[in-house]
Amino acid sequence: MTGKQQPGAETRERLIEAAAETLRTEGYAGTSARTIARAAEVNSALVFYHFGGVDPLLLAALDRSSEQRMSAYQEAVAGARTLEELAEIATAIYRADIEGGHITLFSELVGASIARPELRKEIVERAEPWIDFVERTLDRVIGGSPLAKLLPPRDLAYAAITFYLGVNLFTHLDTDNSRTEALFALAGRVAPRAKLLTLRLPRRR
Repeated sequence: MTGKQQPGAETRERLIEAAAETLRTEGYAGTSARTIARAAEVNSALVFYHFGGVDPLLLAALDRSSEQRMSAYQEAVAGARTLEELAEIATAIYRADIEGGHITLFSELVGASIARPELRKEIVERAEPWIDFVERTLDRVIGGSPLAKLLPPRDLAYAAITFYLGVNLFTHLDTDNSRTEALFALAGRVAPRAKLLTLRLPRRR
């Protein structure tokens, strides 16, 4: 948007940014209309005026984070041609997500959905584009190969997303990242050894 933002749009932006930061630092239990409004330096009534409640605002913050990450990660994997390259990129993405706190938004809302079932459908819907993204990437790299016959990209994408979420959740419990780093290092060592399985099968005439 060029020029000055309209007051309402500027307020929405401030609330989304404040909601993301509050959820990262205070967790879902410590996030309320009041704490978000305080961080945004606005009246707490504006949370309900612009978003209809705290949860819709938090989902908007998650959407903003996901949009930014998706754009960056699509660019990151665009040139990858091998599993080895994908393993390197996945490791870099994991480190960036931990450092930037992006995964915390998703993890906190996943945890909250256990007690708030109405959030579950919203979370699942927001996970689907990531499964699709991983599937498209894997299909481009291993599609038509023996490995894709053994591990279909769709199934492998779902496994990758659930593994990645689990790894990040555990990282918040165990501040020593050495075991997680070791898993990514293992993937980096295994990937080159799978090269023969990623060769495309010749088409039948």
